[in-house]
Amino acid sequence: MTALHQGISASFSSNHDGPTPVLLESPTGTGKTMALLAMVTAFQLTHPELRLIYCTRTVSQIEKALEELRTLITYREERLLSAAAGSDTMSSSSTSTSSSPQFLGLGLTSRRNLCIHPRVSEHSGSGQVDNKCRELTASWVRSRAGKMDASEFSSSSSSSSSSSSTAPSIAGGSVSVDVELCDFFEGYAESKDTLLTGVYTLDDLQQYGRTHRVCPYFLARRMIHAANVVIFSYQYMMDPKIADLVTKQMSPDSVLVFDEAHNIDKVALDVLSVNITRRTLEASSRNLRNLTTILNERTSVDTERLQEEYTRLVNGLARDGLSQDIADELSANPVLPDDVVNQVIPGSMRKAEHFLGLLRRFVEYVKQCVQTQGVVHMSPLKFLLECYREVKVSSHDLKFTSTRLNALLQTLRVPDASVFAPISLISDFATLVATYSKGFTIIVEPITLPLASEWRDLEGGEEGETGMTTESVLQFCCLDPSLAMRPLFDKYRAVVLTSGTLSPLTMYPKILGFKPVISRSFTMSLHRPSICPLIVTRGSDQVAVSSKYDLRNDPAVVRNYGFLLIELAGTIPDGIVAFFPSYRYLESVVSMWNEMGLLNEVLKKKLLFVETSDGTETALALANYRRACDSGRGGVFLSVARGKVSEGIDFDNHYGRCVVVFGIPFVYTESQVLKSRLEYLRENYQIREGDFLTFDAMRVASQCLGRAIRSKLDYSVLILADRRYNRLDKRSKLPAWIGQFVVDAHLNLSTDDATALSVKFLKDMAQPESKQIQLGHALWTLEHVQKHQDQQHYEEIPAAATSSRTQ
Repeated sequence: MTALHQGISASFSSNHDGPTPVLLESPTGTGKTMALLAMVTAFQLTHPELRLIYCTRTVSQIEKALEELRTLITYREERLLSAAAGSDTMSSSSTSTSSSPQFLGLGLTSRRNLCIHPRVSEHSGSGQVDNKCRELTASWVRSRAGKMDASEFSSSSSSSSSSSSTAPSIAGGSVSVDVELCDFFEGYAESKDTLLTGVYTLDDLQQYGRTHRVCPYFLARRMIHAANVVIFSYQYMMDPKIADLVTKQMSPDSVLVFDEAHNIDKVALDVLSVNITRRTLEASSRNLRNLTTILNERTSVDTERLQEEYTRLVNGLARDGLSQDIADELSANPVLPDDVVNQVIPGSMRKAEHFLGLLRRFVEYVKQCVQTQGVVHMSPLKFLLECYREVKVSSHDLKFTSTRLNALLQTLRVPDASVFAPISLISDFATLVATYSKGFTIIVEPITLPLASEWRDLEGGEEGETGMTTESVLQFCCLDPSLAMRPLFDKYRAVVLTSGTLSPLTMYPKILGFKPVISRSFTMSLHRPSICPLIVTRGSDQVAVSSKYDLRNDPAVVRNYGFLLIELAGTIPDGIVAFFPSYRYLESVVSMWNEMGLLNEVLKKKLLFVETSDGTETALALANYRRACDSGRGGVFLSVARGKVSEGIDFDNHYGRCVVVFGIPFVYTESQVLKSRLEYLRENYQIREGDFLTFDAMRVASQCLGRAIRSKLDYSVLILADRRYNRLDKRSKLPAWIGQFVVDAHLNLSTDDATALSVKFLKDMAQPESKQIQLGHALWTLEHVQKHQDQQHYEEIPAAATSSRTQ
């Protein structure tokens, strides 16, 4: 990881000024995570102020990274202790203390994944767990049980207003002993001085919580600021609504790593985008009626608390209406930290009834926009001008709606905040549209949506009713992912983007708005090829194969795709994974294969499993596919590029002896959002539409191919079945670790050619090998490492001399 070392060293350089982005493309399954962890934790030994924030996408990836961190730290401590035991110059105790400093590494995820409360943890939905947790831990709930005295409750309910120093009455001056609380949260609240050392996986945190009777979620929230290494998902750093609550205070002296960063631009766009449907608006209107009813009830019995809120909003800043207690949090402001308006909330919104009236008018205006027929594009500025003209709601007022709504929900002590998710979404949209103009657009277009169960209930649907519905959707779209990334580049000492599929490396700096100090793409270091990429352009009858729109449903093309799968099923042992560009194309091809009788031919050789848009069905199909491979029967798993399987499921060992990508997985080009983004990229970054679409499709295809290679022991046949892959503009965008094995003999193949090459490759890989053969290639001893370091040292001396003469 010399490149990473150079990047981190540059951030500590005395003449370095500004962000230090590092872009690394490394082959999947070759120890990229371990190398990153080892490099940064070694740097921490000489720079103890340095922290590592490691971001990945899924809970399973968080667990894997934590396990690798534990292996690394265990090895390091053993080596340091061994060195200390052999030292004659220092006492064993002092050497141990100085050589093995206290270390803390832990992961953080949602309440749902960490909760150990017997009743709360039974709920499956993340929102349900959050609300049940709040019912047991909120400051006003604990105050009724006498767990918070008046001064403590007052300080948790406000921050600086002198008029709020008097505590609110607690159940009319009495304390209720019948209030149910969470014993684990109470244990957390009483253990303010708890200090953890070591590496804690998510399971370890839960076990620690059960043993010491403390809440693992809130304990992790508190300890991440003291940890040497923190591992969690992207949202904790990129989503303003979460980051402002959880990671705002993270040290700038940190190395921020985004693993699996090939889709980071999409994440950056999503966190600043909002979609609003007619169902959302109808539910928001019901929310406003419910809030009005609750407000009227509270006004008649507890005017003091509402008056305190009003006084805080008059005298304080926008955030002074929010409780500072960690258990009371709902969500933060949806805009980026530098764009938050720290001003007094306008007078038209201070009184709760006036604020609800403003929201009601705004919701009615958005309803008018959604009722528009056809496709409508408008800029945020035009939307705001029309909004003021129609309902007299100004952009200045809208900037505060999100913060003001959160303050009101806390003041009213709403136990189930998920009920008010629709109006919270509307308030987020109002704040965003009033804050941003450049890099955003508003699109209203008809979209087909699933009739989800939670919305069936809102619309009065029958229990068990399913299906799809088409309705107009207002989409507030972020077009520039650099807006979400720029605050991170500016804040942290070094930011590392790494993945196995970042090619071409020149694209990400353009669309994310940074200039990398180090940009490298690494190949595989193997003594023999472990992958065999083949590009199939035609069937056995010499008819070209392609998923191009005018050819994809051609019976000859579909038949050749089927024959290719049949031949592979009879040749490849164990598991074959096939990817299609979309669910619709997968269903169409499978239907045509069935009519042609090709599915029965596949089933004679292997069992067949299909991914669907339903997560439960896909999980069941995947489990049975693995059982088929384990039993020796073998299986074929038909899945979708950009689907759940292509992004988060590994097909290592015998589960992925062959991966086939049928066609090129281009994104749906008729999307109005995509068209707007392509236009924005062309006008602002001079990126042509075709270049970006090809880049996006090839990174998806590469991600599919990488599912089968998860370690240096894996081997697989990788087939790209589309004549367009044979073109240089497509092949050149494959990652270096795949491109290094693409030779001329593997191009422009027919089905028969691909089958013959697959047989030869599998025979070669079946030959036994020893570790001795791999030494110096796939495996290095300590002597190899030392030799490599010496060689680098000798190469750096003339380079440094040349640089000094140039200066």
